[in-house]
Formats: sequence, C-alpha cells, structure tokens
Amino acid sequence: MKDITCCFTGHRKIPPEQYHHIVERLKVTIIKLIHQGVVYYGAGGALGFDTLAAQTILNLKGPYPQIKLILVLPCKEQADKWNNQDKKLYSEILHNADKIKYTSEHYTNYCMYIRNRHLVDHSNYCICYLTQSTGGTFYTVTYAMEKNLKVINLANEENHLYRSGK
Repeated sequence: MKDITCCFTGHRKIPPEQYHHIVERLKVTIIKLIHQGVVYYGAGGALGFDTLAAQTILNLKGPYPQIKLILVLPCKEQADKWNNQDKKLYSEILHNADKIKYTSEHYTNYCMYIRNRHLVDHSNYCICYLTQSTGGTFYTVTYAMEKNLKVINLANEENHLYRSGK
C-alpha cells in the first residue's frame, strides 16, 4: 500500500498572489500520480496547504473515484481554537474523508511530530509546499528525503521535482 500512497505537507500560509498557481500545480501533480497508480492520499488536516490538498483530492474524486483521502490528524482537539469558518471547512473535510486516523488522543507538545512522521512512514511520494528552511514542513520534507520518498515541491518552479528517492 505504501507504494501507491502520497502524503502532503506544507506551510499554513500561502501568499494570496500564489494561491491559484499552487492550486493548479497541485491538481496537475496529483493527476499525474493518479495515472501512475497512486490511490491513497494522506493529509494532516492543518490550515493552509493541508486543507488545500484535502480539498483538491475531494474535488478530484468525481473524475477519479478510485482515489482515497486519508486524514492523519495529530489530536481530536486540532481545530478547537480555529475560527468558525475554518472549523466548518475542517468539519466538511472530515465528513468526506475516506479514513481518519488520530495519532494522539489529546494535544501534546509532540503530537504534530508524530502525525508528520506517520504520514511519511506510510508513503512513497510527498507533495509539499516548502519555501522555508525551518519549521514543521521543513522537518517533514527532510525526514521524507531521508526515507527516500519521491518529494515534489510545488514552490520550486523548475519541474518542481525537489528530490527523487533512491
């Protein structure tokens, strides 16, 4: 199953002027992976890129009913402090996901770390939106490269292949 699984990781904030460009690149990249036989797509449920990735998978289920959205969430309280609009969107994504896995029952200082490692450990591909060399996205992409995942960075304009695994 790992061979046909892709995870997502990315920043919570996407510059508004890049949003539609990233959406289009994400859609094109996912469709290419679908044509290569990738069926399972894991998202961490955070605001920003995770939400965008989950919405894209849900939107592509019409023409590609074989694909599955798997939410790997850090804890059940993830969205408790979000605004009402973000909570509503989160709830819709949860309702339409094919599978939900919580890596921790409650919030801890390391539940995001556990979630990120779980996403990578169960994937062969990683689509990311990485523009910084610090933070959780950077850590997750570094870990994915160490685990030899095929990493595709949508923030990289040159063919957006960040690194191909061994």
